[in-house]
Amino acid sequence: MITVAVDAMGGDFGPAPIIEGVMNALDEKKFRVILVGKIEEIKPLVATKYLERVTFLDASDVLDMGDAATDALKRKETSIYKAVELVREKQADAVVSVGHSGATMSLATLRIGRLKGITRPAIAALMPNPIGKPSLVLDVGANVDCKAENLVQFAIMGEAYVRDVQKISNPKIGLLSNGEEKSKGNEVTKEAYTTLCKLDTFVGNIEGNNIFDGSVNVIVCDGFVGNILLKTSEGVAESITKIIKNNIGRSPLAIAGAVLMRRVFKVLKKQVDYAEYGGAPLLGINGCAIIGHGKSNAKAVKNAIFQAINFSASNINEDIQNRLEQLKK
Repeated sequence: MITVAVDAMGGDFGPAPIIEGVMNALDEKKFRVILVGKIEEIKPLVATKYLERVTFLDASDVLDMGDAATDALKRKETSIYKAVELVREKQADAVVSVGHSGATMSLATLRIGRLKGITRPAIAALMPNPIGKPSLVLDVGANVDCKAENLVQFAIMGEAYVRDVQKISNPKIGLLSNGEEKSKGNEVTKEAYTTLCKLDTFVGNIEGNNIFDGSVNVIVCDGFVGNILLKTSEGVAESITKIIKNNIGRSPLAIAGAVLMRRVFKVLKKQVDYAEYGGAPLLGINGCAIIGHGKSNAKAVKNAIFQAINFSASNINEDIQNRLEQLKK
């Protein structure tokens, strides 16, 4: 049975929504969980019926969002440090945290370690599209400055994820650029393009308008561009929702239309809601780490745990390394 270590203290709203999400996940799937945090605060929140599959690890310190990510390595009593150590020591298969994302990334990279051949792990995010399974974008913040080699490795890691976790048998990889032609882009993307052409899954450069149209399954970019893309997407989704709400009440016809379109609005909200995806996997480490949003509710925590379970049950890390070896030939 898969064991997931959960940082129970890291979220913006304290341990309550995290514990609720854990219990909801336990209702739906068979796995074990290790809750890491201040036991006197988290244990009373866990219903008795779950205790058979829940264990606790006391952590007297909590890394706040305002703390520097570099502090995480020094403060070994924090909940995130101890949660990551459980994966390093093979006591847990995966770690889930909705706390300090920089600390989670740094600790997972340095304490769990990178996969052989991977120079830089990447944070991957799922983007909704109208044709079905969401597209995977990486990197979305782990690496601001990248070399062509990094982008190629991101493509390989993303390809493995959509094959093994999303179960897409024939994925398409696109390199985000300022034009479809192979001559477009900066020096880094042009160099990456040449190597990526060796992959039969690479379809070439894509532009910003292709991010949400479902034409590719994996979108490759550096962390600077990817993070702006991610934050812009969140802002646009919120703005569209507000625009719709503000205009619905302006006329009886709009109100009637909204009532008729209620089901459509529900589907739209579900597709753009980060809680549906739970968190972003850190790809390229010798284990599994899922990084959630600080404002995660119980639903987001539950889905982040499901991501961790699906990841841990797959052969993704083996497939990444095999694909890297194939590319060298």
